[in-house]
Order: sequence, then C-alpha cells, then structure tokens
Amino acid sequence: MSTHRYHQHFTVSWDQLHRDVRELCHRLVERDFKGIVAITRGGLIPAALFARELNVRLIDTVCIKSYDHMEQGGLDVMKGVEHDGDGWLLVDDLVDTGKTARRVREMLPKAHFVTVYAKPEGRPLVDQYLTEVAQDCWIQFPWDMGVAYVEPLADQIKR
Repeated sequence: MSTHRYHQHFTVSWDQLHRDVRELCHRLVERDFKGIVAITRGGLIPAALFARELNVRLIDTVCIKSYDHMEQGGLDVMKGVEHDGDGWLLVDDLVDTGKTARRVREMLPKAHFVTVYAKPEGRPLVDQYLTEVAQDCWIQFPWDMGVAYVEPLADQIKR
C-alpha cells in the first residue's frame, strides 16, 4: 500500500487521546477484566490509560509489526500470548484495513477487542471503538509528533 492512499489527515493531541480513552472506559467500567493485552506499538499508551481508568494491574503485549511509517507491509508477529483472551481486554489505537486485527483475533478469539479509532474496512473486527475515521485518512498520533518552533506570520510574510 502506498502513502498516496491518504487524502486526509487527523491529528490527535495527548489531551484528545486521554478524553477518548476515558469515554471508552465509561462504556467498559462495569466489566471485570483479568487483564489487558496491548497490541504494540500503537496500543501501548492507550492500554496504559485503560489500565489506569479501569484499575487493571495485569498488562501483557502482542507484538506485531505491520507498518513502516505510512507504508503497510506484511505482518511480523514478534510476540504472542499463552491464552485465548477469555476475560481479557485487547487494546489497540486504531483498526485500519483489519490485517493486524484479523491476526490478533485468531490469537485471542475470546478477548474483548477495543480500539480508540476505527476505519470502515477494519471496524467489523472490533467489539467497540469510539471514533470512526475515513479509510483514506492518516491519523497522526501524539507519540509520533514533536514540538517545533513556528515562525511568526509577520516574519514569514516579510521574507
């Protein structure tokens, strides 16, 4: 897949991510989970926020690589888990094409799978999500961005 498939961009701030995870937690707070499985790397930070809000102490990871920046490639499962997900909350930041989600569903068929953001192609593979984004939208997460100096407009115009 190519970066040319992205025609829109959606920037998520740290504050927005935290608000979105808290909103999902309101929908899950009555459930009792044995633990959380984060899909790395994108699911690590949301999983930590879920753990805090739901008071879950046991966190594990499924380590899968499917992206190299904006280029989606093959799946490389670097670490799995030793259970079927029964009673566990499975967390990722985003479900995109569903390629990773399908593989993780095979590994953890009984887990309750949540993502903060979902695109149409992957949406049917998760149990819950908060925000749907267009398939051609690249989501810029806060952990991929840095703070940079921006020159004042007056100075830009004078050049």
